[in-house]
Amino acid sequence: MNEIEQIEVSIDSARKDVVKMESLLRLISNKDFQGLIDTGYFVDEASRLVILRADPAMQSDSLQKTIDDGITAVGHFRQYLNTVMQIGRMAEQGIKEDEETRQELLAEEL
Repeated sequence: MNEIEQIEVSIDSARKDVVKMESLLRLISNKDFQGLIDTGYFVDEASRLVILRADPAMQSDSLQKTIDDGITAVGHFRQYLNTVMQIGRMAEQGIKEDEETRQELLAEEL
């Protein structure tokens, strides 16, 4: 595979990451997503779990583990969404750079 073909593969891969990011951007601008996930899960559910962790009736090891797992799940999901966004932003920049490099290589071939 020559350098131009490698750049094409890189651009195609980056475009997939940009598509995922664009999907996420559409989701986060949706009022249902904002209410259900942004507020309902990331704020309300996370707060409920933290408060529940201190509840005297919820102090058994198994209940504490279940609560901790729920708190961790909230964090992991939020981090996943942040990662999709960050990878998409980097992919956008990578596409620009790869396209410039491709143009330079094509110009050199002429």
